[in-house]
Amino acid sequence: MKKTFRIGGIHPHDNKIASCAAVEKMPVGTEVCISMAQHLGAPATPVVSVGDKVKAGQVIGEPAGFISGFVHASASGTVKAVEPRPDILGNPVPHVVITVEGDEWEDGIVLTDELVPVPDLSKEEIIDRVRRAGVVGLGGASFPTHVKLNPPKEKKAEVLILNGTECEPFITSDDRLMQERPAAILTGAAIIMKALGVDVCYVGIEENKPEAIACMAAAAKNCPGVVIVKLAKKYPQGGEKQLIDAITGRQVPSGALPIDVGAVVQNVATAYAVYEAVCKNKPLISNIVTISGHSLASQHNYEVRIGTPVSSILEYAGVTLGDNVKVLSGGPMMGRCVSNLNATTVKANGAFTILTESETKRGVESACIRCAKCAAACPMGLEPWLLSRLFRAGDRNDELEKERVFDCIECGCCQFTCPANIPLLDSIRLGKADVMKIIRSRAK
Repeated sequence: MKKTFRIGGIHPHDNKIASCAAVEKMPVGTEVCISMAQHLGAPATPVVSVGDKVKAGQVIGEPAGFISGFVHASASGTVKAVEPRPDILGNPVPHVVITVEGDEWEDGIVLTDELVPVPDLSKEEIIDRVRRAGVVGLGGASFPTHVKLNPPKEKKAEVLILNGTECEPFITSDDRLMQERPAAILTGAAIIMKALGVDVCYVGIEENKPEAIACMAAAAKNCPGVVIVKLAKKYPQGGEKQLIDAITGRQVPSGALPIDVGAVVQNVATAYAVYEAVCKNKPLISNIVTISGHSLASQHNYEVRIGTPVSSILEYAGVTLGDNVKVLSGGPMMGRCVSNLNATTVKANGAFTILTESETKRGVESACIRCAKCAAACPMGLEPWLLSRLFRAGDRNDELEKERVFDCIECGCCQFTCPANIPLLDSIRLGKADVMKIIRSRAK
């Protein structure tokens, strides 16, 4: 019996139609526009000025707090502007705009595609290289990786879990990475294991990625302590708490973190970025992006320099709008609509899903029929119907907090299963935001 998590979950069609598309390096455009807010926490502080010459891999933004990160130039050229610009969601964010001139790299960065040996470094030196490379979690949250590799002294890491589930429909960037660069991923895993002081690493991969499982299993034969775990296909298995439950049987309590049960979870792409940072001195300035949709003539996985306009990626992929009326940053379950196609990519962008008008239509909302399908599907054991009703009633934040709305991972399982087409997630997301503001205000 294949492993999976115990509470809730659904089985949407996975639509992994881009899984056979090999990763292609997209050419650098004439301009990159690099956000200073590419990580959870405080945006980086720009350290370059208009007119400065920069090289690819050069620091252009420094951390502005403990939970923050370095930002690097993804291309060489001249700084054209340092100013706020709209991000993918339309929010004004500080950006550094670089006019691309050639492709000159910072000294010391290794550019070979060959596997590079791991240098003999201490835990502290590993963490410092990861920090200076601006590595963040590439599973979506963008939490600075160096912070995760250095848990509080009173909390002991016992196991590393690499997340290769990629349970969100359409997205295949991690799948292709595991197929094409498994040895580098597992080298990154070994580096993380040394930093954490753990001897065991589980790599969770869902059964709908047989090629990735085979490639990772072959590479793992030379990696002591690494175990490839074949998981049943179930959404949202990529959630940290769900993945820990599926692989170890440990359940993270409400309000707790994975480290509280001895686990540290990293995405497979993050492990690859750690390998590049430690072994090649290469900062995180590019990532693999899936371009997929049923209406497209072909599917793509591109390696894209960070700061590339979304419109340029779509044009390179041959995507025309017409009947394609919506571009999602991410997949259809947790992705957000791109409100500005001139916005540029950030470290966490792993996919853009293209939907037609017919694919975006919501069903007409009707009255709740008390079927409890939303509660059965919730992987956090919540009652979505109640949370939605409380928010819609207005001024019920105390009750929303009591019902643990802050535990919602916004996976969309509830809304997916609702036969009455009630926009449960929309209401819960808004209610959660209100409650989190109250919780943060108490901590001040």
